[in-house]
Amino acid sequence: MSLYRRHLLAASAAGLTGLGARGVSAQAAWPNRAVAVMVPFAPGGSTDFVARLLAQELSTALGQQFVVDNRAGASGTVGMTFLARARPDGYTVGVVPNGTFAMAPAMFDRLPYDNETAFAPIGMLASNAMFLCVAPDSPHRSLADLLAASRAAPGTLSFASAGSGVANHLGPELLQDMADIRWLHVSYRSGAAGVQAVIAKETTLSFVDSVTAIPYLRDRTLRALGYSGSERSPQAPDVPTIAEQGFRDYRASTDFGFFAPAGTPEPIIEQLGTAMRRIMLSPATKARLEPLAIDPVGGTPAEFGPYAAAERAKWGALIRRRNIRPE
Repeated sequence: MSLYRRHLLAASAAGLTGLGARGVSAQAAWPNRAVAVMVPFAPGGSTDFVARLLAQELSTALGQQFVVDNRAGASGTVGMTFLARARPDGYTVGVVPNGTFAMAPAMFDRLPYDNETAFAPIGMLASNAMFLCVAPDSPHRSLADLLAASRAAPGTLSFASAGSGVANHLGPELLQDMADIRWLHVSYRSGAAGVQAVIAKETTLSFVDSVTAIPYLRDRTLRALGYSGSERSPQAPDVPTIAEQGFRDYRASTDFGFFAPAGTPEPIIEQLGTAMRRIMLSPATKARLEPLAIDPVGGTPAEFGPYAAAERAKWGALIRRRNIRPE
């Protein structure tokens, strides 16, 4: 059973009924106006999709508008700076991928915020693994073919990412590290631009999140050579995981955390967390996410801390070992 499914089961048993006296008190005063949901990337892509789904459902559940506010730049750290400096009153929250809260901090020598103390975790929302994709007429028909070509001509094959320090940059870096190969990294403004680069053969490959990849795979505009999750995707069961192709411990995904600025009153955190867990673990949400191979988690703040620490340690070690710097 994966870490994220354990999170899901734990959250399901964590007492999702009732807010307690403090939650009821907070509910009377908050929210009484619109809440901004910061996304540290441009519209489109998996983070924006999850944020908009959550914002729509929170608007219904809590009776005020939750409005997505996209603040892109610098591997998500522009948006995180905004969130860190926001007033901690419950009217600014953030949906943030692990590329920003666990990977990017190890890449930058200095950040305008303290990544360890500036944010109050509300919980884990969901997890979204990636497909290793090439053009449909690529000469590389399998991961083994791709690795053989990589070893034959080191540094000549390239991969597209949505920016330095994000999941589809460090996912390929982890595979290169484990396979002892070298690819050229080409950073684009977005994951969608990276996909177009692969289709146009500007780059050899890209790790594409499942939200983006599945429509391309279905119409055969992209071909997948592997899946970065711990189990095969039910939406593409014929695509083997990277782990089962000789890299047993390989796993990389975009995982979505829900945050508020540090100092946000605990009753508001509780109210947001309870509503979030009900939304993410509801049959209706699962039905919306399943076709996109997104795994809802609905985790708690207590679960989030150990997970975030493990992610920072894993990716920080890789960044230091490979001397990965912002580009």
